[in-house]
Amino acid sequence: MNKSATKKLENGVTREDGRYALPSTSVIALPKGYRPSSDEEYMNPQHLAYFRNKLRDWRDQLVEESRQTMDNLREEVRDVGDEAERATRETENSLELRTRDRYRKLISKIDKALRRIEEGSYGFCEETDEEIGVDRLDARPIATLSLDAQERREHLQKQMGD
Repeated sequence: MNKSATKKLENGVTREDGRYALPSTSVIALPKGYRPSSDEEYMNPQHLAYFRNKLRDWRDQLVEESRQTMDNLREEVRDVGDEAERATRETENSLELRTRDRYRKLISKIDKALRRIEEGSYGFCEETDEEIGVDRLDARPIATLSLDAQERREHLQKQMGD
């Protein structure tokens, strides 16, 4: 992409090749209760701000839950009575650690989505470059594939036996 196609807009927003990019420092005030609509220009600055807020809130929630899990594990009394109680505690700890690992992976995907918002590629399929769609992103804001591309990938994975 050549730099001459990049236009600086207000609030630090840029537009290159018809796509908006929203720097992390840009502040866009959204109306109370705002939800992106397919009637609006796709991935306009308001859409990007909406999804950035949604992703940041989700990330903050996961980080807080992960922190609480670690605090619980640290505070737990290690001197447990009988073997059955110790086994139960170990099972619970294992489940909490698996959950924390799942959160860590989700946080990584959220961070990647936030970077795509900053770069101007958020909302577009990684494989086909088609629009992923506002409704799909609202349901799964870390989606990187259009529904068709996702279905093709899942079909291929079934064929490969994964």
